[in-house]
Parts: sequence; structure tokens; C-alpha cells
Amino acid sequence: MNKLVRIASGDMVAVALQPLTAGETIAYNGGEIAPLEDIPMGHKVALRDIQKGEPVIKYGFPIGSATEDIPAGGHVHTNNLHTLLSGALEYEYKPTHPVQQKREPVTFMGYPRAVGRPGIRNELWIIPTVGCVNDIANALAKAAQRLVGRGVEGVYAFTHPYGCSQMGGDQDNTRQVLADLATHPNAGGVLLLGLGCENSGIDQILPHMGEYDQSRVRTLVTQNVEDEMDAGMSLLEELAARMHKEVRVPCPADQLVVGLKCGGSDGLSGITANPTIGVFSDLLTSMGGSTILTEVPEMFGAETILMGRCEDEGLFDKTVHLINDFKAYFESYHMPVYENPSPGNKAGGITTLEDKALGCTQKSGSGPVRGVLKYAEKVQTPGLNLLSAPGNDLVASTALAASGAQMVLFSTGRGTPFGCPVPTVKIASNSPLAHKKRNWIDFDAGRLLDGMTLEELGQDLMDYVLAVAGGKLTRNEENGFHDLAIFKQGVTL
Repeated sequence: MNKLVRIASGDMVAVALQPLTAGETIAYNGGEIAPLEDIPMGHKVALRDIQKGEPVIKYGFPIGSATEDIPAGGHVHTNNLHTLLSGALEYEYKPTHPVQQKREPVTFMGYPRAVGRPGIRNELWIIPTVGCVNDIANALAKAAQRLVGRGVEGVYAFTHPYGCSQMGGDQDNTRQVLADLATHPNAGGVLLLGLGCENSGIDQILPHMGEYDQSRVRTLVTQNVEDEMDAGMSLLEELAARMHKEVRVPCPADQLVVGLKCGGSDGLSGITANPTIGVFSDLLTSMGGSTILTEVPEMFGAETILMGRCEDEGLFDKTVHLINDFKAYFESYHMPVYENPSPGNKAGGITTLEDKALGCTQKSGSGPVRGVLKYAEKVQTPGLNLLSAPGNDLVASTALAASGAQMVLFSTGRGTPFGCPVPTVKIASNSPLAHKKRNWIDFDAGRLLDGMTLEELGQDLMDYVLAVAGGKLTRNEENGFHDLAIFKQGVTL
């Protein structure tokens, strides 16, 4: 295995594919270099002398500027590199006109729905409209486990602390997310569970649900019944009886919507896992399916690449607003827009937000951007979509599910165990992580460094996704990890 890789031909730095020892001469694709100090895996080494103030190039783009002179062979990291990002910018539409080859869609074994796309799971969901009834929701989910089987693949309560004491757009977002989940294709049956005096009660949620299959949804206002457990179980049994008759049938992959997310990233994420997801995204969208890229703050520094891939100027304008509106959100709280790479990111070799963004956006592949979505807006246009949501792992993954993703592909270099409301496939950027955390990791993209081609790995991921869509359990599902996190954007009364 190579020890060092230069990602783009004009890069000033290369990335260590394994720990490097000071003084050893190491070949890379373009030359050789002798590190002046030990370099951890995933970290950057300077390939030539870099002057103080000079932009440092990686992925073919600037990832910041040198804060001091950096000699060839030096370790390039937080001690000598600083972001070039600032506030809102003006952009010009310079389309790159990506061309995408069309493919016939393959099939997966799913559950067709009377309204909307097929589900890849047939689960019974309990969705509280307000945090006050969370414990009732959990108690009902526990009692209803006896209903699992014969078409009911699981019973889950998606608790949250919101639904009351909210105002304006913040309250509307909560209502819309809950409505999106209540109409999600993975839910064969839904119990909307309310208290009765909350701001976002059932009567406020229902208008946000649009057209839906009413036979799959039941509602319960707990203040209106004498025994909410008896009433709730009766409704869940009614839903389960219908679901017990349902079976998987072949469904075309153009009906799949897959969310793209990364978290706990390292310096290899943008070299192995994220490009592998990008190949998958191109494969699925070429079949007429849809992918969703989110975590807008992790687009800062790579946004012009996505803007150039917008199919028309209207989508470009929406992408500009997507980026600048999120920067304005940061600035409204007097927060710097570039304060993003986490301690784990930095320990793994990611230095600046541009460094992180250029790796993050590899997940989008090379196809055209065909949709730009507001937070909690559902996918309407097949192809690659951009979604407004923050970088926080669970908040962003929940947003992807709310926008219609039947599963989420989640790349990681450090590892994470969580699961969002839909199957959450963990893709390791390096094989040591995949081997160490077998109970967390579903797919090893580190195999790219052992001889697999990117195209082979991308096809392998496509096959894995189809297996998950057909019922194969992800690690988060096997572990029983299913959580919900709504984006809080306003005051609490």
C-alpha cells in the first residue's frame, strides 16, 4: 500500500495514508518527499516550500493560507494554516454542464405505498406532537413490541423536546418535520400522539401532511381519553393488523431517495469514503433515483463547485441563498462561520473548514444539481438535491429523513454508533476503524487503499444499499439505535 497520496496534480500537500516517520524518503504520485517530523495518518505534509501568507492547495483548491513559512516535508496543520473564509459573498453563475449517462434502474424488494414512494422498512412509528407525552410514547412502544412480526418490522417512538413554547418559523419547522415523518414511506403505520393543549397539536400537524394514505395514520389526544395506554394500544393493534398482511415486492431503484452525510471525519474521508459515496450517488441518480447532500456549513469553501453544477440559473440562485443565508444565521448569533472542524476532525488531519468542505462535497459525485431544498422540504425532483440543514450529525440525518430519504449513508473516519429515524449505513474511511468497530461500521471504504478501484467500491456500495433497501439490517438497527433531533432555530417561551 502507498504511504502518501497527492489528491490533485497541483496540490502543495500530500496526505499520509499511514503514519510516516521523520527522515524516511517516501514516494507519492508525482515525486518523493522526506518528512521533517513524524506525520500521523490522515495528516498533510508539504511537498514544497510554502511561504507565509501563500494559499495552500489541496483537492486542487485553496484550503487556507500559511501563517508562517512551511518547509518542504513539514507537517501542515492547525499550527501553521488558517482559513480564508469570511462572511457572505457574491457569486457568478459559471456552469460546468456535467453530463450524466442514463441507466436502466435495477430493483430492490420494498413495500409499495398507495401514496408516495415505496418504503424500505414496514415499521410502526409513534410520533409525539409535544415533549410532554414522550414517556407515554416510550411506554406504548415498549408494550407494542409484541406486535412485531408478520409484516411489522419494528415499533419505535421518536421522542423530542419540542411542540410547545415555540414561535414563528421555529414552530413551523417542528410541525413540518413531524408531518414529514408521519407520512414517511418507511412507516407502515403511524400513531400521532398529542397532549391536547400544545401549540403544535395534532390539528396543527395534519395540514402540513399534504396528501397521505389516511389508512396508515391514527391520532390520539391523551387529555381526551380516560386511559391513554389502553386507547393507544387499541390504535396500534388496528394499524398492525393491516401491516401484518403486507409483503415485500420488487420496486424500481428510481424510487429510492438516499441521504448523504459524514461525521467524525478524518483526513482519509475525502480520499476513500466520500468519493465512494459520490460514485454511488452518480449510479443511483443516473437510474432516476435521488440523493440529498446536506450539512450546509460544511459546504463553505467548496460551494462554487456545487454552484457550477447547478442545472440552471434558478437553482444557482437558490444555492447562493442556501450558502449565504446559513452564513447570516451564524453571524446573527455573532459566531464565526469558519469555526467548524471538531477536535476529532483535527486529530484526524482536517485543519480548516475549506479542507473539510472539499472532502465533504466528494459525496455528491459529479452529476448535476437538480434540486435545492429548504429545511424539512421533501424531495420532488429526481437527481442530486441540496438541503438546508446544519452539520450536526443527528440533526442533519433527521433532516434527510424528513425530506424523504429512506436511508442515510454516513461516512466516518473516527466512528459513531447513532442511528436516525431511517437505516443509517456507517461507512468507514479506513480499514482499522472498520475492523475495530465492527458493531458500528457497515461498510469498509478503506479497501480503496488495498487495491480496489473507486468504481468497484462504488458498485459494491450500490449492491449494499440495495440489500439494505431489501431488508438487510444496518448496525444501528441491530443495536436498536433510532433517534430524532429537530433543528432548533428560535426562542423558547
